[in-house]
Amino acid sequence: MQDLSAAKAALAAQRIETPSWAYGNSGTRFKVFAQPGVPRDPWEKLRDAAKVHEFTGVAPTVALHIPWDKVDDYGKLAAFAQELGVSLGAINSNTFQDDDYKLGSVCHPDAAVRRKALDHLLECVGIMDATGSRDLKLWFADGTNYPGQDDIRARQDRLASALSVVYDRLGEGQRMLLEYKFFEPAFYATDVPDWGTAYAHCLKLGDKAQVVVDTGHHAPGTNIEFIVATLLREGKLGGFDFNSRFYADDDLMVGAADPFQLFRIMYEVIRGGGYTDDVAFMLDQCHNIEAKIPAIIRSVMNVQEATAKALLVDREALAAAQREGDVLEANAVLMDAYNTDVRPLLAEVRQDLGLDPDPIAAYRRSGWQQQIATERVGGTQAGWGA
Repeated sequence: MQDLSAAKAALAAQRIETPSWAYGNSGTRFKVFAQPGVPRDPWEKLRDAAKVHEFTGVAPTVALHIPWDKVDDYGKLAAFAQELGVSLGAINSNTFQDDDYKLGSVCHPDAAVRRKALDHLLECVGIMDATGSRDLKLWFADGTNYPGQDDIRARQDRLASALSVVYDRLGEGQRMLLEYKFFEPAFYATDVPDWGTAYAHCLKLGDKAQVVVDTGHHAPGTNIEFIVATLLREGKLGGFDFNSRFYADDDLMVGAADPFQLFRIMYEVIRGGGYTDDVAFMLDQCHNIEAKIPAIIRSVMNVQEATAKALLVDREALAAAQREGDVLEANAVLMDAYNTDVRPLLAEVRQDLGLDPDPIAAYRRSGWQQQIATERVGGTQAGWGA
């Protein structure tokens, strides 16, 4: 096993970003489900995010989604976050919830629609300037449903052109994180369907362009840790969107579908030198039927547990078994770490940080859920529509 004191120090320093939209209402394609106490604006979302950080100690930043989190004064919003003990993180663009984007956004065949989408992306960089955010996260729903619907190569040219303009607008210390998804909502050809396509665009753009790996955006059986290892080797892994999927869609709680996969991913992150501030660890989830704040706390804890197990892998023993070609022993070394109950270790980490060892129990005792259910009556709850 690795040194426990080193593992505890690494866990205490871990940072996991929570998404503003996870605090709002969400649902299926057929219905969005409301819950008592859901925030009505970005300010209330930040108050809930601050509670997650208060009880976990490792969630100090909150990602924004534009226009879902649009406000008149982003500097004021950033200052409010600081007052709450958190800060604003990645800025996420939205080029998929407008009638003009039916046939795509930056890949659309109509130049006017492409210009509209590009202007939005540039607006998001301006918001980064105001909030002090480092990362612009881009996910495009662009694609086609039928063969012949549009020119596949031309769409890649349009995408490259738009990304180049946005890249040139980035300021000092700012980055572009390009996300991929193998399908949905486009069913024939998605314009950024895999890590290779995202990597190719980022490689051409330069050092400020990095790939973000959404753990739910892969076909069944995909070896995500191989993708992570490769991107780290190439210096192009910018971050994660952590969530889970079972069949086709994603955004379930991270670690819910395959906690062993999450462990394997985190081991490759640690093995490949990705456990640094250069790789952003972000949640990207929607909590449709479960209580939102406890679900986000649980998600943070799931990432912590997978990380703790990965930190406990005896890397010297593993390397020795690999050198000797001892297949069973090498696998056993990994399994020993994965099967370790790390909850007592994480309880110690939290106590050392002055926190309750059980964040979920502490949240329930706090009365926050009852308070917001009473206070947040009237107005329009935040959510993504449908």
